Amino acid sequence: MAAAQVQRMSRLMVKTLRDDPADAETLSHKLLVRAGYVRRNAAGIWTWLPLGKKVLDNISNIVREEMDAIGAQEVLLPALLPKEAYEASGRWEEYGDLLFRLKDRKGADYLLGPTHEEIFTQTVKDQCTSYKDLPVMLYQIQTKYRDEARPRSGVLRGREFQMKDSYSFDTTDEGLAESYALHREAYRKIFARLGLDYRIVSAVSGAMGGSASEEFLAPAAAGEDTFVDCPACEYAANTEAVTFVAEAVDASGVGPVEELDTPDTPTIESLAAHLGVPASATLKNLLVKVDGEIVAVGVPGDREVDLGKLGEHLAPAVVELVTAEDFADRPDLVRGYVGPQGLEKVRYIADPRVAPGTAWVTGANRSDTHARNVVCGRDFSVDDYLDVVVVEEGDPCPACGAGLRLDRAIEIGHIFQLGRKYADTFQLDVLGQQGKPVRVTMGSYGIGVSRAVAALAEQTADAAGLCWPAEVAPADVHVVAAGKALQIEVALDVASQLAAVGLRVLVDDRAGVSPGVKFTDAELLGVPKILVAGRRAGEGVLELKDRRTGEREELSVAEAVARLQG
Repeated sequence: MAAAQVQRMSRLMVKTLRDDPADAETLSHKLLVRAGYVRRNAAGIWTWLPLGKKVLDNISNIVREEMDAIGAQEVLLPALLPKEAYEASGRWEEYGDLLFRLKDRKGADYLLGPTHEEIFTQTVKDQCTSYKDLPVMLYQIQTKYRDEARPRSGVLRGREFQMKDSYSFDTTDEGLAESYALHREAYRKIFARLGLDYRIVSAVSGAMGGSASEEFLAPAAAGEDTFVDCPACEYAANTEAVTFVAEAVDASGVGPVEELDTPDTPTIESLAAHLGVPASATLKNLLVKVDGEIVAVGVPGDREVDLGKLGEHLAPAVVELVTAEDFADRPDLVRGYVGPQGLEKVRYIADPRVAPGTAWVTGANRSDTHARNVVCGRDFSVDDYLDVVVVEEGDPCPACGAGLRLDRAIEIGHIFQLGRKYADTFQLDVLGQQGKPVRVTMGSYGIGVSRAVAALAEQTADAAGLCWPAEVAPADVHVVAAGKALQIEVALDVASQLAAVGLRVLVDDRAGVSPGVKFTDAELLGVPKILVAGRRAGEGVLELKDRRTGEREELSVAEAVARLQG
């Protein structure tokens, strides 16, 4: 067995901090900076310092091993990409301000890659010409770039980040399903090895395109994703993917539409109070612009429209709220009093809760006037049904009907069955078994490598500092010389013995640093095992501490080496 490395803290570039950074809000941001794992260069741009780079590389290696195990082949594509491929797919415009765009000295347009579907498709088109060349799965671990409007939470949401993206290429839908299943199982193994608590949830594809889509989420208070799960069955989904089905209602007993004088009631709250009805009896009609066209979105008055969800449903179209100028251009649309009955030249989208036969109090399209007994399907029609309300705790599970629970999480992985979207764009065909061209079908699979570092810190840290799982930690053992020359000599000797049996060792051999500071740093840095050469070092007795449980025991040097070797 080859000897492992001994990293001496007297020579290690690490500067720990006692206080949290002033701009840090999340636990991972605070601890990764305080422990000297990362350093901020600018908003959303970070330097990975030696200990942080070790953790990042350990995660990359686990990802690489599991990708190799399913037969995926590693490549490395450029991060600097020509505009033309993204213009062809439409994402040069769809990504909007998220793209870093630049020109070379000749004026040609380029971008820094946020994701690489286009370039992988072109690569396979160039390299694979026959069905015999497929299936193939390719992956890379590379720096990606997105010009986030508000980079925050340290490395959780940066403008430059490490990502594993892989892509499968098959000639049949059945083949794509197999490639998708292989990646799904590989992801389960990866996150288990990383020591992450995670959930697999149904998701939407968004700008990525495609059909089937699942996210791997790590529950954490700092998470920016909200997901639901059902306590009564196995259903789990990103809130943007939750669907609701409402049955049609018998409206035969509902009277005719009746207009009501409702002065100064432009909001649901003021209307409900004026009429003495619950907000759920009213119909809220939100006006938005979809690629510049005014669209009305109807939801029950006690619910809010989830604009993100609406945007995902309508992607790649751009969705934005109407402005005062838009109302000025359309005098038939009366702010605060819009109703779906009688609307002209306005597409009407409704949430499924606005089911056929349901009766509502809603705007009468005149100032200070509302109407009641407005029945869906009788008095107005719905052009498209889309589930667009903000999901709430207790909403019915789409699978079994039980009340859903809400939780926050960090997205650590996402897998898509892209289908033929990009193959159609770039005419990715191979010669089939019958001698005719066959259009290739694709899958896309991402893991946030640098984000996984932050997710692990969020899930595993305690009040004293970081607490890394064994496979991810920058070392297997942190040896602390809690004393002067004798303790340092013993610590270096035992560190050499541990390295000789293959253990990665971080040894605190710093002279002139108090034992208290060394112990605090050992807790902060988060190596799983802490071995202390203290007051009994001269007797050959060391103290072994488990960083996670806090359990301690005294052992001889030989016993400590044997115990840690496992």
